[in-house]
Amino acid sequence: MFEYFPGNYVWNLGVVATLNSGGLIDEVDRACRPIREAATHGEDAGTADFLRAWTALTDRLVAQAEEAEKAGHTRTAGQLYARAANYLSQAERLQSASAPDRLDTYRRILELQQKTFDLKDPRITRVSIPYEGTTLPAYFSPAADGDRAPVMIMWNGLDSTKEHMYASGHWEELAARGISCLMIDCPGSGEALRLQGLTARIDTEAWAAACVDWLLTRDDVDPDRIGLVGWSLGGYYAPRAAAFEKRLALVVAWGANHDWGAVQRRRLEREGERPVPHYWEHVQWVWGHDRLDTFPDFADAVCLDGVVEHITVPFLICHGDNDRQIPVAYAHRSYEQATHSPNRRLRVFTAEEGATEHIGLDHLSHVSTYIADWVADTFAAPTVTS
Repeated sequence: MFEYFPGNYVWNLGVVATLNSGGLIDEVDRACRPIREAATHGEDAGTADFLRAWTALTDRLVAQAEEAEKAGHTRTAGQLYARAANYLSQAERLQSASAPDRLDTYRRILELQQKTFDLKDPRITRVSIPYEGTTLPAYFSPAADGDRAPVMIMWNGLDSTKEHMYASGHWEELAARGISCLMIDCPGSGEALRLQGLTARIDTEAWAAACVDWLLTRDDVDPDRIGLVGWSLGGYYAPRAAAFEKRLALVVAWGANHDWGAVQRRRLEREGERPVPHYWEHVQWVWGHDRLDTFPDFADAVCLDGVVEHITVPFLICHGDNDRQIPVAYAHRSYEQATHSPNRRLRVFTAEEGATEHIGLDHLSHVSTYIADWVADTFAAPTVTS
């Protein structure tokens, strides 16, 4: 993995994720160069410096975008707003849950993202999914006008947002293959957590059912071809949901988070890498807990043992051979236990080809296109039923 900040895995992961989600190396270098010294003080200490540096870059791009928009150069403006939203999203992701300016930063990201849609990708719309007396915020990318198309529900993980999903371009790969995409901020993530206070839960089939219910109200969705993909912690969320929400036609674990509870116990012992700074504050925020001493016992239940056996649809597991957060052994465990899936496949990405780090962030497009091809082939197969 490209390591701009030697020895600081968390910051390096943010840089690599940005560069592989539409960021430009010159712009990223301009933002990162002033904070090289701050990076040496550890992943937590300099996050405010990280935000200031990347906000300054965002400000410059927004000023350029506004000039382009005034000149009538809407495509150029849209591209600038897209990169600005991407940079600010990655900086916001690294902040403490209690950082005083975090919510204002995230609200600005939402505004920049909407400007991106208005000027660059007008087919993508903001939608709200009814869920237990409230709604789940989402973006919907339709494959084509007037057709009943297959659709993939896309879930994020512990620290990503629907804005990161948009920046990844996975929706675009799906659209090119005739597949729509519903990018959701699940409870415990993104806007659902930050602005609505919705925390994660173990029984993820509850919000899967809400997503399917909403999709079935649309005339442009094929009700027999609704799939689900989740990355990072979504590698637990999605298989768990598919085990019990039987209207799903297929499922993808983009990172095999088979036993997240065991990972937390390893992290307490400082084994393996963490995805974000201020880690224990972050995970308790996501799950709605306030006591670290009892959290590991709760987290033990975030496990797919005894669950993936209930998956009865095609199941793809993608994992990096050098994932420093989630052991590759968990990918094999999910595969070995999913004995009732009629079409299960395990794909481990190696150092020789790239995409060997967590969810393939070091070569994100390689994993994205592999998944998109598998989804398209599986939806086209006559064995896929709801």
